[in-house]
Amino acid sequence: MRTWILAGIATLALTGAAQAQTFGQGVAVGAPAPAFTAVDVNGKSVNLADYKGKTVVLEWTNNGCPFVRANYDSGAMQKTQAAAKDQGVVWLTILSSAPGTQGFLTADQAKADIAKEKASPTAYLLDPDGKVGKTYGAKTTPHMFVITPEQKIAYMGAIDDKATAKASDHPAAKNYVTAALQNLAGGKAPDPASTTPYGCSVKYAGQS
Repeated sequence: MRTWILAGIATLALTGAAQAQTFGQGVAVGAPAPAFTAVDVNGKSVNLADYKGKTVVLEWTNNGCPFVRANYDSGAMQKTQAAAKDQGVVWLTILSSAPGTQGFLTADQAKADIAKEKASPTAYLLDPDGKVGKTYGAKTTPHMFVITPEQKIAYMGAIDDKATAKASDHPAAKNYVTAALQNLAGGKAPDPASTTPYGCSVKYAGQS
């Protein structure tokens, strides 16, 4: 009996280690951006490889998170999206909230939310099983990634330098994503290239 218990504990430990290793494994500035395919709110399959040759921004979202709300209620996120798209940048908003957790939306609900917020992503991707989020190691909402035309990670971290849920703080904040895109457009590496993301935890299955 004792041998079986010890074997079970060892198996659980190994399983936990394997899960930890696969969560965002290999995701780093300068590393290849992990490939993924996800379905958007219109039922279209979107593949990151489809955008090779273009700069891509990934934005993890959750409309129930106060930090996300602050960025949208202030208009800062919409302004950042619009400016990026004007530069020819592809903007992919990703929702990794699992069913039954904060921020989960059906496709129709997500479309209504986009219209309400007057957001302008290139595509809004639904990731209810958290596969894309876990591949990138997305930890918070918002959590941002900027990917080069060669599909390497150029920036990862916070949207700006104001880690607050106060909407009035964000319009005048230093926007790390905007700065990263400007640097890339000028042939320079983003500086900073990595910051600590802030916000609510991504609501993967089992998290509330």
